[in-house]
Formats: sequence, C-alpha cells, structure tokens
Amino acid sequence: MRYGQFHRDGAVRGRAPGYGGGRARRRGVLAGLALAGCGALLTAGCSPPDGERSGPGASPPGSPPASSGASGSAVKGSVTVSGEVAGGLESPWGVAPLPGGDLLVASRDKGTVSRVRTDTGAVTRIGEVPGVAPGGEGGLLGLALSPDFASDRMVYAYFTTESDNRIARMRYDEQRPAGQQLGAPDTVLRGIPKGLIHNGGRIAFGPDRMLYAGTGETGDTALAQDRKSLGGKILRMTPDGKPADGNPEAGSVVYSFGHRNVQGLAWDGDKRLWASEFGQRTWDELNLVEPGGNYGWPEAEGKAGKAGFRDPVAVWKTDEASPSGIAWAEGAIWMAGLRGERLWRIPLEGTAAAAQPEAFLRGKYGRLRTVVSLGGGEVLLVTSETDGRGSPKPGDDRILKLTVR
Repeated sequence: MRYGQFHRDGAVRGRAPGYGGGRARRRGVLAGLALAGCGALLTAGCSPPDGERSGPGASPPGSPPASSGASGSAVKGSVTVSGEVAGGLESPWGVAPLPGGDLLVASRDKGTVSRVRTDTGAVTRIGEVPGVAPGGEGGLLGLALSPDFASDRMVYAYFTTESDNRIARMRYDEQRPAGQQLGAPDTVLRGIPKGLIHNGGRIAFGPDRMLYAGTGETGDTALAQDRKSLGGKILRMTPDGKPADGNPEAGSVVYSFGHRNVQGLAWDGDKRLWASEFGQRTWDELNLVEPGGNYGWPEAEGKAGKAGFRDPVAVWKTDEASPSGIAWAEGAIWMAGLRGERLWRIPLEGTAAAAQPEAFLRGKYGRLRTVVSLGGGEVLLVTSETDGRGSPKPGDDRILKLTVR
C-alpha cells in the first residue's frame, strides 16, 4: 500500500462511540517483578494506519471468528488483572525489564526512556535518544537489554530518524543525574527503510544471544520481497550489528522476508521464534518464523496456500486484532491488539495451534501495545491510548500486571 492509499488503521478515524468498560484501579504497590528470559520479552508495536487502526473492537456482522486452523479443544485460559504498575505514560512502546524488577519504557513520540519503579509506580526520565524523528507510526520504538547487561549496561533501541530506521545501543549509567543517564548512541545497524506507516520496531535478543528485529515495508509493498532491502523483514544480527553466523544468506542480516509490518517477536519454550504481523484489509497473522522463509506479502495475505510461501499458524479479521507485541507464557502466545482492543491467547502444541484463540479484556483498556512475560504466569500489558489513534482517559497510558493461565 502506498502512502496515498486508505489505511485501514484509520489514522483519521476516532474511537467508536460507546467505548467504555471499567478501568482497573491501582491496587497498591507491586514488588518483585522478576527479570524475564530473553525469549519471554516482547514488545509490541504500531502498524500502518492499517495496523494501528482505531475503531470498535467488535467484528462486523457476518465476519468469521478468529481462526487458528485447529479443531482440538485445549484447557480454557484465564486472565486476572492484579494491579496497575504505573499510569500517566505518554505513547509507551518498548519495555525492557531490569534486573531487580524495575522497567525501562520508551516513549515513541517524546523519544525518551523512563525508568518505572514497580514497587511505587514512580516514573523517572533517564534520558533522551538523540536523533529520534517522531512522525506517523515512527519514533522511539523497541527496547532490549544486552545479554551482558550486568557487565556492559547497554540498552538497545530501535528508532526512526530523518533518514531511516536504525538500531543503536547506549550505556545506562545510574550514577549520573536523572535525565542524563543514557550515554551517546552507538549505531549498530542503519538503513532500515522508514515511512509514516509500517516501521516495524520490535527488537529482542534470542536464546542464541543474537539480536532480532521486526521491520515494516513502509507502505512500499515491493520492499517485502526485495531481499536486498531491510524493509518487510525479520533481521538477525550479532550484538554489534553484523550478520549472524547461520543466517540464510552469508553476509546478510535478513532472516526471513515477505512481511508487511512485524511488531511482535517471542520465543516459545522450545526456542522457536514467533512473530505477529499486521495484515492489510483481510487477515492479521501469527507466524512461526523459519530461517529463509518467505511469508508472502504482498502476493499473499493470511492462509493463501500458495507454493513457495509459508502460511500463518493463526489469523484474525483485521478489526479483531491489529497485533503489536507478543509474549510466551503458560503454554501460549499472548498477543496485544491495537484496533482489536483485546488480549489474545493462542495455545500451542508444538508448531501448531492447540485450539482456537481466545480473547480477553475486550474494550476494557482500549488499544493494547506491548506484552512482557515475567515467568510463573505473571505478565505485563501496556496500553496505547495516547498514540494519536486512541481515546485516552485520565491515567492513560498504563502498565497493568496480569496473572494468566
């Protein structure tokens, strides 16, 4: 889709009248949030006005339910909102848990990183990322901690500049004054295409200690199939931004291609990589990512069954999901929905869905951006009402603590 095309996210559309639902009230201090493993963290992201579409969470009459392609029946899941970790956040996007339980949170539109104390909810700005150029769905997006954070104190960030999307790392020095605790950015990868839409933005270190990034095709659909472009791909690189050993093509950071806009990355208990992806007008997707895999965009959307393309494991009508961040917890992928305004549970059995996806929290907290697994069924969920496409209420945006099963 080119910039001039209508984007189904509907950047010009407001939230549907009648949105309401209860807002969870803060239930005291939350302590002891454990640092999750690299495979459990995922952060969600905005999609083109298409992925970040706004509007009612319910499907139009006659639309099919979310489909996993599995007919088996698994034990039903459950979600309990146990409290609010923090509120009053502006355009939160990436989240990185720190050792000890506090959180680093990126503001997409401000280009700043803040530390959230999980025992009190206090939010303190630790620094601003130089060169961030917010606009449309671009800005300061994903965050990730170095696998050697205990010794190198490096924080990685994916962000939009005036010329591209790029990944840089900065040293976090808590001994410096508040607001000046991030060192100068060291760019590890540049040249990812940028646009007003479809900037991707999720980054995470995998079980192999390599850095993975989900990118978008910026509305230029041809980029997804162009293996020389970094747009519309999942990338895999060393912590220094070099092509990782074992990548499908030597000398390239491209790990998979044919993607439209990837904003969620997570590994399951068997170290398999999963990714959420915005569709255009028909199907949003959850994909099992294989090295060198072609996921079909723009020739295929949803389960096309076309030779040479990998079909998704689960799909949703676009008004039910518009997926951003995902996380693995309790035998399932948990996926945040922007336009869908709900949290999806996709139970897995190996490489397939074990049952139909289940939806939770429909419309209760508005647009949902990022999910972080803390282990033991504890999950953090970040809302996205202040991203320009929501209808923020007092206290938005929020980080909620959930117990999932």
